[in-house]
Amino acid sequence: MKKYFLFYIFLVTLFSCHSSPDVIIDIMVKTNPSLAEKENVFISGSLPQLGAWQPNRVALEGKEGVWSGQFQLPKNESIEFKFTKGKWENEALTDQGKLPSNHRFTFTKDTTLTFEITRWKDGDFELAGGITGEVRHHENVEVNGLPNRDVWVWLPPKYEENKEKRYPVLYMHDGQNVFNPATSFTQVDWQVDEWADSLIRNEIIEEIIVVAIENTADRREEYAPSKKGELYVNFICEQLKPQIDSLYRTKPEREHTATMGSSMGGMISFLLVWERNAIFSKAACLSPAFKHLYFNFVPRVQAYKGAKKDLKLYLDNGTEGLETKLQPGIDEMMATLKEKDYEFKWFLDEGAEHNERAWANRVTLPLSYLFGK
Repeated sequence: MKKYFLFYIFLVTLFSCHSSPDVIIDIMVKTNPSLAEKENVFISGSLPQLGAWQPNRVALEGKEGVWSGQFQLPKNESIEFKFTKGKWENEALTDQGKLPSNHRFTFTKDTTLTFEITRWKDGDFELAGGITGEVRHHENVEVNGLPNRDVWVWLPPKYEENKEKRYPVLYMHDGQNVFNPATSFTQVDWQVDEWADSLIRNEIIEEIIVVAIENTADRREEYAPSKKGELYVNFICEQLKPQIDSLYRTKPEREHTATMGSSMGGMISFLLVWERNAIFSKAACLSPAFKHLYFNFVPRVQAYKGAKKDLKLYLDNGTEGLETKLQPGIDEMMATLKEKDYEFKWFLDEGAEHNERAWANRVTLPLSYLFGK
């Protein structure tokens, strides 16, 4: 697995080099007090070189309370990262013991950054928030050709009351960020459980089941039009969906099956409804990365000459940070869909950034659009 991950890093770095030159970034982290003998400091960030948001993938080198690493990163690209001791349960905190925002930089030249960590989120730290309703956790689900992963299933409020009723299903990506702030890599979740519960109880949307699929260190490639992306799509359509339909009282037909995700998760959501339209009829793509770094999905849609697909599509994006770099691809995709006479709903969230908090703030819109009564 490590060999394939390193090869993936090489490929992403190679493609990135064609779009913009790289910079060398030296990162130094001082820990006070020093860590225990067997503890390490890890960096976890938005690029594969920084661990692809896996908390224990990229370790810094430690010596006498100073941890360091050198990274070759793309120039002029917004980059985010945090520090952990190998788990999100052991994330670095601010001096006041609060959860910090992501460290965010756009590098224009070789740079040295120095940080000091005085507190860690260890066992005595209590995170606000939690899960609303019933969520069933399926651990270490097998995936053909890809790493195993956890899957969480949220059930509507009255699921156990009427044993005959069946429900539409929404499949979501980056599943650890969907329901629970304690498992989200930023400790901010989408709050889909709270919002869906409220929308259902107020009879704004249908009662639905939500299936949240954990991402892995291969997230960028699994959520892209790539070989691993094809394996991920096959997993959802040929392995996971049949399992969900057998374990839960679902409405398995395509008209009751939807998908939703953000960024690369928005990309794979569009791909699912576009290429597996016999299975998925609805998709919500929040801040979708249709055109990013080493791929562009717009030409595939432009080249399509077949019968018009039956789909319901929601798109949105913000206006700050990475959102501005994704905007051209979103504009091109919307223009292509209009040329092919496809209807869709688009929402521009003025001032919104590219993060879980922004998606949580507007997730009621796609939920209401896809499942509104």
